Amino acid sequence: MSSWKLTLPCTRAEAEAIDADDEAVFAIEPIPVLLTSEVIADDPLAWQLEAYFESKPNSAALAAVQALAPSSKGVKAVAEKIRDADWVTLSQAGIEPVHAGRFYVHTETNKGKVPAGAKAFRIDAGLAFGTGTHETTSGCLLALDRLKAEGKRFENIIDVGTGTGLLAFAALHLWPRAYATASDIDPRAVDVTADNAEINGFRLGGKPGEIALAAAAGVEHPLLLGRAPYDLVIANILAGPLIELAPSLGAVLAEGGTLILAGLLKGQAEDVAKAYRRQGLRLVDRSDRGDWPTLTLAKRVRYGTERVTRLSRGKGEAPGFGSW
Repeated sequence: MSSWKLTLPCTRAEAEAIDADDEAVFAIEPIPVLLTSEVIADDPLAWQLEAYFESKPNSAALAAVQALAPSSKGVKAVAEKIRDADWVTLSQAGIEPVHAGRFYVHTETNKGKVPAGAKAFRIDAGLAFGTGTHETTSGCLLALDRLKAEGKRFENIIDVGTGTGLLAFAALHLWPRAYATASDIDPRAVDVTADNAEINGFRLGGKPGEIALAAAAGVEHPLLLGRAPYDLVIANILAGPLIELAPSLGAVLAEGGTLILAGLLKGQAEDVAKAYRRQGLRLVDRSDRGDWPTLTLAKRVRYGTERVTRLSRGKGEAPGFGSW
């Protein structure tokens, strides 16, 4: 198996304007990992853009990457084949550790010194997204940290669109006796999450303290539906899918439960919040990191207090809707 690399000249201004996790990049197929670096010291015109692909990119993908560096217009965009061993090493170059609340996220090559009192996770850059380096992921980490600091307790957690598994790991670290589920529409991301779970010391399975995995679009999967209702749902995706998933995410969230949403831009926050208000959720917190807000919502309770009722099913299984 081989991966592919495209190298283009760019300016420092273009490099600083590139956001590897914005919606334009996610629209490129296959999705590239983007890195920028200085070619000549202190020369703002001598920078380069490198794009790594998991499979051979077509002309449309190459053109989309080149559009991120307008100054390279006269350069022919040609991708070169590289060995997978090179892909793993090169795709991690230039990634800095992230310290968000009580969490510290690093790759195999940049661990450095873990801050006192922080929980460290190793999440290597590669074929799935969610390394903690983007404002959406770190925003979710901070939201989880805040909920823990407020004394919130959760017993049944799901991370929808898990990417690398990071947010599921963080939630299970905070509430280690909870049932935890992680899913992604991309089966490769589920495989990456399984690998990362082993690296970070998490067990896979359906019991409390373990993580159950599923490849699914949204929550339309027997495992995910069978383990509902969830008192904590995390979904770091994009605004469009979040709006589309509002009815189903609202349905699997328990009354009084908490929903964390990310992956949306500032201008999309109101439309996303409105979609969930229609499902009986209210916005309880919004935290913006750059152009990327993280929304925390709570599902209204029809009767009584905001308390999740657990249904015993025996054999350590998560509570659910039964035949739903």
